[in-house]
Amino acid sequence: MKLPLNRRHFLKTSASATVAAAAAGPLILRGAESPNARLRVAVMGVNGRGMAHISGFLAQPNVEIAYVCDVDSRTLPKAVEAVSKKQTKTARGVLDFREALDDPTVDALSIATPNHWHAPATILACQAGKHVYVEKPGSHNPQEAIWMVAAARKHDRRVQMGNQRRSWDWVQEAVAKVHAGEIGQVTFARTWYNNARPSIGMGKPVAVPDWLDFDAWQGPAPARPFKDNLVHYNWHWHWHWGNGELGNNGIHALDVARWGLQVDAPNSVTCGGGRYQFDDDQETPDIYRTTFDFGHCGISWESHSHQPYGTEGAQFGIQFYGNKGVLIIAGNGYRILDPNGKELHKFEGRWNDSDHFGNFVRAIRDGEKLTSEIGEGQKSTQMCHLGNIAWRTGRTLHLDGRSGRIRGPRLEDGLWEREYGRGWRRQLAG
Repeated sequence: MKLPLNRRHFLKTSASATVAAAAAGPLILRGAESPNARLRVAVMGVNGRGMAHISGFLAQPNVEIAYVCDVDSRTLPKAVEAVSKKQTKTARGVLDFREALDDPTVDALSIATPNHWHAPATILACQAGKHVYVEKPGSHNPQEAIWMVAAARKHDRRVQMGNQRRSWDWVQEAVAKVHAGEIGQVTFARTWYNNARPSIGMGKPVAVPDWLDFDAWQGPAPARPFKDNLVHYNWHWHWHWGNGELGNNGIHALDVARWGLQVDAPNSVTCGGGRYQFDDDQETPDIYRTTFDFGHCGISWESHSHQPYGTEGAQFGIQFYGNKGVLIIAGNGYRILDPNGKELHKFEGRWNDSDHFGNFVRAIRDGEKLTSEIGEGQKSTQMCHLGNIAWRTGRTLHLDGRSGRIRGPRLEDGLWEREYGRGWRRQLAG
């Protein structure tokens, strides 16, 4: 069954969801009144990362997956089956996530879609009275970041961004050591991500497969023809839907670096690199380095898409440089070295999604502080957006410290915001 995201249906559904939410009362109180209250969650996008969302939520006490939502009809039975293995009540599988928003018994929407859906789905969920867990980067462009934070505030919703390192106890410990001055005055953080990604080839226009509602997949983005190398992952490397490796993995590293240095918006941003390995449809760089100047300190991020061996022998990491030593987060642990490279401390941690989902659940039920509240998360995401704008324009970006906007007339070349399909911008900016 097709459920087109046309403007008439969109506005009608959004309005009914808002009325239903109002009739149900303030959901945050329903969850917080009793630690034993069952939390009902809808998961949007279950072809890949969404399956981890299902596992993460079902690892929490008294949480029910009420809906699984996806525009790929093939994946819904798999997701329903995965839920049924861990809970007695069967989840509803739906193509249109707004069916879940219409249900006043649903407390939260968990979003694991392509990036261009992150902010619109978050905003619609907040308007419908739902709390939100949204994957990184959380927004497709700088303006969406502003809108989604405003929606969370306006509707008093708990919105958690999926940069889960904020909830890992050993990363918290490492950052606390930076803050405590164990490596002295810290003036720079170096971050990196390496991988060996294959070519995406040259896509050919083909008929949309019968298992995919491509109109719903594109949603708020202006419609483009379907290609055979786009769904379900290579959209990352097209600016129309994705944010390249900066928005894909750079957000994780830059968020920890910004957290450690205790900074918000940079003064200037530069980005260099290019597409060096393959002649294919990829629009985003495959190797690039971005630098962020904050006046008294700086951050860099480097990505290499054709060689998995990175700094410290790790694919992913962050190095904090202080005048009394270096703290290195790499792999699943951290180390502290003195200025001569002698190891002073080493700790091996663990990778666990459950901590981050648990924090979100407790924030709704008990008022626990979110470790990656959307306002804080989007400060890091804006760094990714700015780096991409710097690369796409070939310019050094200078920012206004108060507004966070790029200085100068039209320096962002229209990249601060995107175009939307009919009727979407007014609803998102509302």
